[in-house]
Amino acid sequence: MSKNTPHDSAKKHVTGEAIFIDDMVEPNGTLHAYLGLSEIAHGEIEKLDLSKVKAADGVVCILSAKDIIGENDISPMHLHDEPVFTEKLVEFYGQVIFAVVAKTRQAAKKAALLAKIKYKKLPVKVDIATALEEGAEQVAKPLHLKRGDVVTALKNSKNQLDGSMQIGGQEHFYLEGQIAFAIPSEDDEITIHSSTQHPSEVQQMVANVLDVPINAINVKVRRVGGAFGGKETQSNLFAIVAALAAKKTGRAVKLRPDREDDMKITGKRHDFLLDYEVGFDNEGRIKAMEANFAARCGFSADLSGPITDRTLFHADNCYYYPAASLTSQPLKTNTVSNTAFRGFGGPQGMLASERIIEEIAYSLGKDPLEIRKINFYGIDEKNTTPYHQVIKDNIIARLVDELEASSSYQNRRKQIINFNKSNKYTRKGIALTPVKFGISFTATWYNQAGALVHVYRDGSIMINHGGIEMGQGLHTKIAQIVASGFGVDLSEVKITATSTDKVPNTSATAASSGADLNGMAALDAVSKIKQRLIAFIIEKFNCKAEQIIFANGKVKIGKEKLNFAQLIEMAYLARVQLSDTGFYKTPNIHWDREKGKGNPFFYFSYGAAVSEVSIDMLTGQSKVSQVDILHDVGNSLNEALDIGQIEGGFVQGMGWLTSEEVAWNEEGKLSTFSPSTYKIPLASDVPEIFNVKLANWSKNPANTIKRSKAVGEPPLMLAISILEAISMAVASVADYKICPQLNTPATPENILMTIERLKNEIQN
Repeated sequence: MSKNTPHDSAKKHVTGEAIFIDDMVEPNGTLHAYLGLSEIAHGEIEKLDLSKVKAADGVVCILSAKDIIGENDISPMHLHDEPVFTEKLVEFYGQVIFAVVAKTRQAAKKAALLAKIKYKKLPVKVDIATALEEGAEQVAKPLHLKRGDVVTALKNSKNQLDGSMQIGGQEHFYLEGQIAFAIPSEDDEITIHSSTQHPSEVQQMVANVLDVPINAINVKVRRVGGAFGGKETQSNLFAIVAALAAKKTGRAVKLRPDREDDMKITGKRHDFLLDYEVGFDNEGRIKAMEANFAARCGFSADLSGPITDRTLFHADNCYYYPAASLTSQPLKTNTVSNTAFRGFGGPQGMLASERIIEEIAYSLGKDPLEIRKINFYGIDEKNTTPYHQVIKDNIIARLVDELEASSSYQNRRKQIINFNKSNKYTRKGIALTPVKFGISFTATWYNQAGALVHVYRDGSIMINHGGIEMGQGLHTKIAQIVASGFGVDLSEVKITATSTDKVPNTSATAASSGADLNGMAALDAVSKIKQRLIAFIIEKFNCKAEQIIFANGKVKIGKEKLNFAQLIEMAYLARVQLSDTGFYKTPNIHWDREKGKGNPFFYFSYGAAVSEVSIDMLTGQSKVSQVDILHDVGNSLNEALDIGQIEGGFVQGMGWLTSEEVAWNEEGKLSTFSPSTYKIPLASDVPEIFNVKLANWSKNPANTIKRSKAVGEPPLMLAISILEAISMAVASVADYKICPQLNTPATPENILMTIERLKNEIQN
């Protein structure tokens, strides 16, 4: 298996040959839908006048709540709190009220703007602080993780400190926006091409709204142009509206919102208000930690319950808390329902732990890295998490030591401190932060996958699995696994579009588990076919199993060799079954939410990053000059793809923490709904020196595919090192005696205000 095989669609992406849903040839008579959105954040619809909409040129029909055949609900947690079309109550700016179906997309869009809606406005809860003050309800049941006697441990600690932190949200900003293309067939059958991470959920949701059996709906996904969690549940709405329109009209219907509407309609990464209290000794060892995580969740639950749960799972990061009390507060607000985003709440929890480490370091006048290292989890003791899982694969100390040495962290830090003493208008900072990220869905039932493998008479192979290719290279990795299993060249293996009529009941491609789950399922199918081939060879050639070797496109049988294709033709003529399904479920995981105890993660991925930054003291502008990363992917399936994921995840995390600011005005209107008002990282923002290395000595102790480890989400959190480095640069104005307490994102404005606050604290 080549560890540097290129992405299977890399050339197609670059040349524009890759076919996405909006590139598909449309059947004759295809219609287009467009959504009519609310223009207030909270209120009641007193009058809905769609007469001008109906009369507009090209309009075929209008859809609203009364057209729902089954249930007007798309809540992924089945809480019945999220309608397809709202009937009376508006709960966020941009909520869908109706849809226009017309002969062209332009006609549908133009007609949607003709609606006349009269509202009775109601009070709006937009931000977390307001929701807390006014006693907002919670969209999901809070989680409380507890271990040890926190009250006593805090009281007996030699040092205590408390504080708060605002952690900002993030827009997914995928390259391919939300889109669905529904094509009706005979009876109740509909095929839906959906840009989704979770085709089986789309299938189920559409069936529920149309009141048809799940087997009547087939969802197909060849590739997705980026998702990052934003298409795990949020794609359901678009597929449902397209399917509903297709069923009503009997014609193919496509729905693709403009980018601005996409950003208004769809949820973001959750923003949090963190409050904490920590007790520690004079060396900086944490004795007790108590924290509350209040989250802006939006008008409905979506996945906020499990997301805020996962925030608590990662509030320890790499650090052992002898006593801990961690609580989530998933608050209802009059904003779009926030949803999954790369890391699924984990980055916010991890950021909290690093803020607390930083607070301790500044209070003791020490390098934060020193405080990090003395609080690391141990190997044979001090290795139990606040959710009572024992860590058995801890390698963080070795990773950090190696990176500290290879990056010359200590020398560079001394040089930066000296630089800051003599420079008034530019200040620098450096930080080394670690990552420990648990791998598995915390909803245990999602930790399963299926696959279907066909071997054809000419020796060519087809694989279909439940995972979604969204740019990360999953299809390439699965194809490599299948090719390696049969001992053939990668060119012999073809992966077809993910389709619910090929592999049923699939889990979302999320939680960094795509290769883990689908790779093992594919390998299971390969193993079944190989077992039959081996039995056939033993009978035909009168040999023993140990004499049979599949490699390099050939099958060695003792001293005799056959081409793989020759063997397959012989097996076909002998009526050997050359197709099979595979299945995998992750073993040894369990979680009792009521008790706050369990073993929710199969294993942990580790990493560490050193970031060096500079800030302009006049403008607040920050610049990342160098990043050094050492990351653990176990025995890499494909080093080129893994490094690409690390680099991309890091830059996306950098955007979350420094420039990407999601904002609503006081009336609940989203202010950052376009590329002109929302700033993602550019190519020019990528670190000038960007060194990424894999910990090649690491092998996953858990029984995963080829002993590899997940790489989708963990790298994003390495970017916390950038925030910590900015913090050091800011702290230089107070001679590193005061923790800057930077909120995120650390925009130029935020940095300047923090600098001024520190200067005032020094003077007072």
